[in-house]
Amino acid sequence: MRAFIFPGQGSQKVGMGLELAGASGAAKDVFAEVDEALGQHLYKLMTEGPENELTMTANAQPAIMAHSLAVLAAMGIEVSDKADFVAGHSLGEYSALAAAGTFGLADTAKLLRIRGDAMQAAVPVGVGAMAALLGVDIEQAEKIAQSCAEDQVCEVANDNDPGQVVLSGHADAIVRVIERAKDMGAKRAIGLPVSAPFHCSLMQPAADRMAGALAGAAMAAPSVALYANVSAAPTSDVDLIRSQLVQQVTGRVRWRESVSAMADAGVTQFVEIGGKVLAGMVKKIAPDAAVTSLVSIEDIEAFAKEL
Repeated sequence: MRAFIFPGQGSQKVGMGLELAGASGAAKDVFAEVDEALGQHLYKLMTEGPENELTMTANAQPAIMAHSLAVLAAMGIEVSDKADFVAGHSLGEYSALAAAGTFGLADTAKLLRIRGDAMQAAVPVGVGAMAALLGVDIEQAEKIAQSCAEDQVCEVANDNDPGQVVLSGHADAIVRVIERAKDMGAKRAIGLPVSAPFHCSLMQPAADRMAGALAGAAMAAPSVALYANVSAAPTSDVDLIRSQLVQQVTGRVRWRESVSAMADAGVTQFVEIGGKVLAGMVKKIAPDAAVTSLVSIEDIEAFAKEL
């Protein structure tokens, strides 16, 4: 069995999509449709920068989705013919759902623009922060979060793999995490270069805004089941997916559990569409599974020979 997985924020870089658009008319059409939907030259920003603008949450989210969907378009396949499940890391869940036909491409771009804007606006710059804990499991990470909260928000945002957990919350609490984590058993604690504290309860205003946006969005059942971030379980139910996408804004990205659950369900190959970050996590979670990353035309052509 095979799962297609889709990367989240952090996978953006200036130059993304340039080779794809040059080699594939279908990929180029994806970028053009996203530009039109957003009324913005996002593809120009993706390929030429500046990097600080591309990294802005409201731009990075639709850009990463567009890149993933362009890779799929260049492959020229139906997801339901080649994958048994889809999953995505945070915003990658929207890419996964677009790939599986739940959302149209233009609607996905618009939803991610709203999501990026809402997440950025939910907490004033400087009030929140995030940090990655290395060399800890989820139980240790939860103890560190609880110890450092001190009546502020400090929560597990991403359970990425067996040795990497990301915490999110008030900036002062995250400073305490970075200062104390090593003494509490972590190998390292690294502050992340993000503009807001994603996937924690401080994001509730963004969740409320997404509830309104998703209530009006056209949605169809995905062609293959989605392993959702907040449940680490498969679903094809549209109402549940809508609800889980709202919960996802404040909820934990249960990536380690999702990959383990897919492996337990019989997935022996994970294919990362449009990035290389998730592949490393998967190798740590499901070491017996085959892992492939598709970014370049060369990657796509090599994978096509496998199919």
